[in-house]
Amino acid sequence: MDSNLVLIVITSYFGLLFLISWFTSRNISQDTFFTGDRQSPWFLVAFGMIGASLSGVTFISVPGEVGNSNFYYFQVVMGYTLGYFVIAKVLLPLYYRLNLVSIYAYLEDRFGFWSYKSGAFFFILSRTLGSSIRVFLVAGVLQLILFDRWEIPFWVSVLITVSLIWLYTHRGGIKTVVWTDTLQTFFMLAAVLTSIYLIGKDLGIGTISDYVGVIATDSRSEIFNWNWQSGQNFFKQFVSGAFITIVMTGLDQDMMQKNLTCKNIGDAQKNMLWFTIILVIVNLLFLSLGILLYLYAETNGIAIPSRTDDLYPFLATTEFTAFAGIVFVLGITAAAYSSADSTLTALTTSFCYDFLEIEKRYPKAQQVNLRKKVHLGFTILMFLVIIMFRWINDQSVINAVFTIAGYTYGPLLGLYTFGLFTKHQVKDNYVPFVAIFAPIITFIISQNSETLLWGYKFGFEALILNGMLMFVGLYLIRKS
Repeated sequence: MDSNLVLIVITSYFGLLFLISWFTSRNISQDTFFTGDRQSPWFLVAFGMIGASLSGVTFISVPGEVGNSNFYYFQVVMGYTLGYFVIAKVLLPLYYRLNLVSIYAYLEDRFGFWSYKSGAFFFILSRTLGSSIRVFLVAGVLQLILFDRWEIPFWVSVLITVSLIWLYTHRGGIKTVVWTDTLQTFFMLAAVLTSIYLIGKDLGIGTISDYVGVIATDSRSEIFNWNWQSGQNFFKQFVSGAFITIVMTGLDQDMMQKNLTCKNIGDAQKNMLWFTIILVIVNLLFLSLGILLYLYAETNGIAIPSRTDDLYPFLATTEFTAFAGIVFVLGITAAAYSSADSTLTALTTSFCYDFLEIEKRYPKAQQVNLRKKVHLGFTILMFLVIIMFRWINDQSVINAVFTIAGYTYGPLLGLYTFGLFTKHQVKDNYVPFVAIFAPIITFIISQNSETLLWGYKFGFEALILNGMLMFVGLYLIRKS
């Protein structure tokens, strides 16, 4: 691919983001950054959340993983639908009834100070690690196809990109993110659909029914795994998918902040319904693309990369047409930065409300400057974490951090479940200790489960164990 052309395309893309930022940042108040003035059209939020949900890791990994685990990931996606139903019917009504800006304020009302701070802390820890890794992995692809050719060091390219994200979000906040997410989702879907069409054309696939036939008859399109010992067993994947959705969307300030910008609970629930439908379809497209990528490589005698994550980037940038390559670059850029921009806004909101208590402790005149400092601080922190992962440069360490970041949602799951489904109060000052020990015990059990549990291997359902241990711990420290 021509690096000059790639640079022009990426520059134009960020130009569009700055144009959206300019439009959405006019005539704003202090609350606009945090709540979007609760005026976001529900259909815009629904479409934009697709981009935020499907990170750059998903964009790269899901198609390639088809070669290792068929369509088993779709079992998780099926579980998502149950999770989103719970969010729409249980969590959203709670957040709207309490008129929350930060969703973790519920924990203070229900349990007390330390429960509240524990929930907010685990969100900040998880999102800082998770989003930084997502940007790191995609930044590595962009470094390979663009910045290395310009002899720009990795740290400089990352500094430029996080600075650009800070610039277009620092004024409009969540209001800007709702609109930029829509643009980013469009480019992600355009990349996938373009790749599917061009590969199909090369393979002689004409109609939609032909696509369905080719994909359905491929052995890699197997969806269900009934082996109970496998980490990819249907019941494990389905139930895990439901709980992953509840904690990583319903108990996540980043995702819920977008929902809370809708005008009312009815609009927020409509957003969740249509978002769920679109997300299922989009994940099916990503999996279908995976089969087509493997068929393309096999038909054209192209050696498949040893790392499946490299399959889509490799083919898009070296084998596809220049147009398809450019669309891929736009898609992967959108996937990376749709996650980063909304995360920076959510982290800023959580820290300002949950730790600084900005509305209670500071006059209006100081709130804007304080919020800008916090936003800049999290931008710098994300940059440093990304550079740290580059310095470690060990894929196994990155995977481990992803797992640990997932464990941090277990305490949130236990806290909210205990709060919603029991009437017990707890000894609040003990909650942080329970929240620390639950993930540690979960990790120990999951690492030794094959020995302790007759060959049983934990997958995503370690999250459920984590939440259960937190729930039990809260029950043990309940007030009599």
